[in-house]
Amino acid sequence: MTPAPVVRPQRVVGLVLAAGAGTRMGRPKALVRTAGGRPWVALAVEALLDGGCDAVVVVLGASAEEARGLVPVRPSVRVVVASAWADGLAASLAAGLHAVRADDDVDAVLVSLVDLPGLPVAAVRRVLGRPGNRRSVLRRAVHDGRPGHPVLVGRAHWDALAAALDTAHDGDRGAGTYLRSSGAEPVECADLWDGVDHDRPASAAP
Repeated sequence: MTPAPVVRPQRVVGLVLAAGAGTRMGRPKALVRTAGGRPWVALAVEALLDGGCDAVVVVLGASAEEARGLVPVRPSVRVVVASAWADGLAASLAAGLHAVRADDDVDAVLVSLVDLPGLPVAAVRRVLGRPGNRRSVLRRAVHDGRPGHPVLVGRAHWDALAAALDTAHDGDRGAGTYLRSSGAEPVECADLWDGVDHDRPASAAP
């Protein structure tokens, strides 16, 4: 009898982008807590892990040492610091991609932002979808058609995405241009939450 082929588990690493200075917030968003005292960065990590990510990389920048203390201490969670964080979201995403690139077992990354404290586990699961060829997937959450997060990027897209980030004219737009030009699959999540990021102090405690 021919032995059954060995099926390798597909691994997805969550990327939490939490490097910005939070100018409109008045402090780095990686330091913000809910009214009940929960750090936003901890909520982001937990949502990605509970939603199906195998591990999470948190990308810090502004006030990195202080923010590091708010990141959950787990074997599946690690922190990287984006040295060029002041250049915008694109630099933070590039740092996250670089951090996972050396691990050949990672099939895709699921990208989210620290300023989405309301991100439900159900939205993470929906964007991840059923296991398939995740190395070629390109998928993002939308809310009534409005692009948002999380964003699932298969390994086959990493090189092209990194090149697009390197030449981005607006560092705060991250991967948006690449996702549009490459036809990222929209995943409607408006029935789960509004997907609005929290930029100002009045919205810091959902």
